Amino acid sequence: MQQLSGQDASFVYLETPATPMHIGSVGIYDPSTAPGGAVRFKDILKFVEGRLSSARSFRQKLVRVPFDLDHPYWVEDADFDIEYHIRHIALPQPGDWRQLCIQVARLHARPMDLSKPLWEFTVVEGLNNIPGIPPGCFALVSKVHHAAIDGMSGVEMSAAIHDVTADMPDRPADPDWQPEVPPGTADLLIRSYFNGLRQPLKYLEALGQSLPGVARLGRGVSAGELEIAGQRLAPRTRFNAKVSSHRVFDGVAFPLAEVRAIKDRIEGGTVNDVILTIIGGGLRRYLEQRGELPADSLTAMAPISVRAEGEKKAMGNLVSAMVVALGTHIADPMERLDHVHREAANSKALTNAVGARTLTDYSQLIPSGLAGLGARLYTRLGVANAHAPVFNVVATNVPGSRVPLYFVGAQMVKMMGLGPIFDSMGLINTIYSYGDEIAISFTSDRAMMPDPDVYADALRAAFAELKAAAGAESKPARKKKAAARKG
Repeated sequence: MQQLSGQDASFVYLETPATPMHIGSVGIYDPSTAPGGAVRFKDILKFVEGRLSSARSFRQKLVRVPFDLDHPYWVEDADFDIEYHIRHIALPQPGDWRQLCIQVARLHARPMDLSKPLWEFTVVEGLNNIPGIPPGCFALVSKVHHAAIDGMSGVEMSAAIHDVTADMPDRPADPDWQPEVPPGTADLLIRSYFNGLRQPLKYLEALGQSLPGVARLGRGVSAGELEIAGQRLAPRTRFNAKVSSHRVFDGVAFPLAEVRAIKDRIEGGTVNDVILTIIGGGLRRYLEQRGELPADSLTAMAPISVRAEGEKKAMGNLVSAMVVALGTHIADPMERLDHVHREAANSKALTNAVGARTLTDYSQLIPSGLAGLGARLYTRLGVANAHAPVFNVVATNVPGSRVPLYFVGAQMVKMMGLGPIFDSMGLINTIYSYGDEIAISFTSDRAMMPDPDVYADALRAAFAELKAAAGAESKPARKKKAAARKG
């Protein structure tokens, strides 16, 4: 039995019928590479069953403390049933991309049963009319609660069900796995009492860890190495209000080599800078078409993993975050790239100065009952409609494999991600790299974005515009001559 951290538990407390807090992915697979050239549903069941011991999230469920007096616990589920967690549907003909996106959004909008292990796989067949995808492919739509994994530990769960060859190494079910007897109410209440006695020590420990970071921040600002004067609340947009229970999904993929060529046009540029610039350009175009483009730049919250090397396979969330201005107020794409690069570097330096791990540890100090009550009241009272957002959207980067991956012998030909949205943050962009592609997929509220294909087209246009502008540069690297220019 293992207790959730404060950060993990926060995703449980934030869950409402309109804001399910799971993340997910959409992988598309070509069964022609599998033994016999086909994949049956019973093959998938057997395949996943043989890998359940490779990730703890597969068979652990939540046990909540009465009245949320303390954070929940993970226990091995005695009633685990793999056929509940893996489902099977098919698209009607013609089985095109729009149909798949609608089905993915519908699946993603449904909350999971919090009394069972918090993951679901849905096999979607009938993908026969998607450009660039071989006919006869199937999709695997995954859902895993954010309390169990973050983006980095999710990669470990993905590795459990993928091979690097098509011959499917045999992995029989783990004979040593044993379920646990869930703790009783009295046991949970006693544990919460003693945890409460230790809480003052946690406050002192967090304070002690914070002081060196505050000192570093002060020195950096005084020396002119860090800038805090430009830090401000984000402008209000259509994405920063109370969300409904309906979702939309879409995504676009770009050649990774071309993205890398663009980042080389500025000194010290990164792939992440280019992707954030594309998102900024897509948002600028999308909102400008509606006459809703704010004068100030939109901002994106970008999660940062703080996992140590020995924590790569640990359950739960070990993330901090930085907030980056996306340059939506800048028309020129290369100027926007310069702006995003400077903003990302400054934001990362601010986070590092305070200490990303220290910021994460503060989540342990919020009383569990208060956190749950606050989340429920925030949604019920519609507070998101009454205040300026801290940031406008989320942009989360999940590293993928450079080599082909196989699921039940079927080669993965495309992978995109999904994420949760919540009140005041109705658009999340998930960046996923696989093979020679890097994809930007997004999840949003249907009322906020009734036309996801238009935003997808805006991202394509922003990439084409940036690529053309970068190709016009005569030098292999553009110096940061705009460093003094005001964004």
